[in-house]
Amino acid sequence: MSSPVASATPLLRRYTAWSLDAAAIGLLVVSLIHRRLYEALETCARAIDALTQAMAVLMQQTLELAASPPALLQVWMADPQLQVAITALTLAVSALVLPTMAVFALVAFAWFSAFEGSQWQATPGKRLLGLQVVDDDGLPPGYVRAGLRNAAGLLSWVSFNIGHLMAARAPRHQALHDRIAGTRVLQRDPAPMPMLARLWLVLQPPACFLLLALLMHRIDQSLAAALDATLGF
Repeated sequence: MSSPVASATPLLRRYTAWSLDAAAIGLLVVSLIHRRLYEALETCARAIDALTQAMAVLMQQTLELAASPPALLQVWMADPQLQVAITALTLAVSALVLPTMAVFALVAFAWFSAFEGSQWQATPGKRLLGLQVVDDDGLPPGYVRAGLRNAAGLLSWVSFNIGHLMAARAPRHQALHDRIAGTRVLQRDPAPMPMLARLWLVLQPPACFLLLALLMHRIDQSLAAALDATLGF
């Protein structure tokens, strides 16, 4: 029986494979820096409480002002306590996000370069979906080319993902970093995406909305508590 002919991989299948790998990398990053993450999250929570407290005090002070909304907004933005609270929250979020992103980027570079440069020519996510990385001649990319491919991936990110969207263009479906490194992602397995991968893809949007809802609920609780304390309820 002849083996199935490999074909270029559509963008959605590539994204699904990447997101599976990203989830595994995220768990690894959390295990590596969990203590720092916990401390940074605690700092962010305190900064949110301080901001909502400043907002509550300012709301009480401006409650009796018969001013238009633009005028009230101008008063709010000129308040020094509110500015301090906003700056503190910005610094807290930066201290949480930037180091985490840096560690994630380093682990991801090692993850993708090692797996794609190996004899598998694929990360675990790509293997699950029957994908494989090859060079322009259809040969294994090796570690050097795989490393170049993933280093060039930075350009696909900083181009506001335009570099990634280039993979939607038929017939070769090459992202920007593929074109730079001279690689392609082929679909060795013609079977449809596994049900697990489809379920994972479907659950991503509601998971993002749930996290956003939890964050908004946390802010709402903090603001309500600050208003109650300020108004003496």
